[in-house]
Amino acid sequence: MEQTNQSFLATEKLGMLMQKYAIPCIISLLVGALYNIVDQIFIANADYLGSYGNAANTVVFPLTVIALAIAVMIGDGCCAFVSLSLGKKHPEDANDSVGNAIVLTVASGIILCAVYLLFQEPIIAMFGGTVNAETFRHSKEYFFYISLGIPFYMFGQAANPVIRADGSPKFAMVSTLAGAIINIILDPIFIFIFKWGMMGAAVATVFGQIVTAFLAVWYFMHTKVIRLSKSAFRLKSGIVRHSLTLGICSFLSQISLVASMAAINNMIRQYGAMDVIFGQEQYAQIPMAVVGIVMKFFQIVISIVVGMAAGCIPIVGFNMGAGLKSRVSELFTKLLVGEAIVGAIALLIVELLPRQLIAIFGAANESVYYTDFAIKAFRIYLCMIVFACVNKATFIFLQAMGKAAASTALSMIREIVFGVGFALLLPIYFGLDGVLYSMPVSDILTAIVSAVIIVLTYRELRHSAS
Repeated sequence: MEQTNQSFLATEKLGMLMQKYAIPCIISLLVGALYNIVDQIFIANADYLGSYGNAANTVVFPLTVIALAIAVMIGDGCCAFVSLSLGKKHPEDANDSVGNAIVLTVASGIILCAVYLLFQEPIIAMFGGTVNAETFRHSKEYFFYISLGIPFYMFGQAANPVIRADGSPKFAMVSTLAGAIINIILDPIFIFIFKWGMMGAAVATVFGQIVTAFLAVWYFMHTKVIRLSKSAFRLKSGIVRHSLTLGICSFLSQISLVASMAAINNMIRQYGAMDVIFGQEQYAQIPMAVVGIVMKFFQIVISIVVGMAAGCIPIVGFNMGAGLKSRVSELFTKLLVGEAIVGAIALLIVELLPRQLIAIFGAANESVYYTDFAIKAFRIYLCMIVFACVNKATFIFLQAMGKAAASTALSMIREIVFGVGFALLLPIYFGLDGVLYSMPVSDILTAIVSAVIIVLTYRELRHSAS
């Protein structure tokens, strides 16, 4: 198979390129996010699961993000490396990067699955699953079956950006969509007809992940630009190191989110127990269930934001490799404006329609405390979502430019220094509400740092282009 010429990335209108690459990427990420969200919707509306099942889903969610973090580090790093290599006209390096990425993904997926199965109970406890006995029981059941699908989930997620870098964003989208459709079809069958509960939700998800993984395998046997020979699967330290360096920002942005969620879940468990209402056994799971739902809405918005930015990675990488800095600068502007618009729309939704949002997640089956806390959580936790969108876009764009250090530093500041720090600090002064305040405070402070980096990036690009 001959190498396909990707020089159009340096000549075609940027708006058209953004549509071509970003839209399939957005859809792929949205569909990927739907796995957990659809599970939670069906779980919430099953009267025999309700908020206990919702809370269990919230407990397990960060553990799937750990798998995603490793997968996107490998996949996004490979995607950026492939784009840079093709821009520099080094196709052999691009080929080897993809082969190495496949080997790393398979190995890490099997290892993580084994760790999850061996240390199931302490891991669940670490993420707040001991809020009450019923939540812990549901968490164990859901986590066991989700763990079995981890290798398939990781392979599909890592393959997605690599397939986009090979010039097939639509196939990447379709492969993820196929798995999600399987999940959506099987969830109500397993939960409402077979009454399999949390096991049913997990098994439906795993079946979908298997479909996506097998479609990725098929694609790697029919690539456009990349050629996969036996030698490509031999690990090469230089290529592995460079690819993982480019992907480390994606890893840290996800893994630091896990640290933030672990802190939030445990603060909810600790300070919820001190609350007059949520300190009661029958209501103890509500704050965790609600914050999990708010995070799911945020995940939908961030999927759009990350999709827009990640879709630009091949365009940025190729143009940086070709030395066309003015096009990179113009693309950065278009991206930041687009992300701010997405954030503004999301802000209007959470501030004006929180009751409608919570109704999707089974509020009719719950107490008034559930709805009241959910409305407050949506309005406070996501009140600075515009800044969150712009911040995330900045992290990813810097990564695409090959600025792994700056991208990583920004991500770490947001998720670890601010995200974990304020989640632990603010509840001391504001109780359970302090958990909700931690998100907007973190986003405001990160936006100040991001603004400085954005200005410096523009200056560099303009200086290089002149």
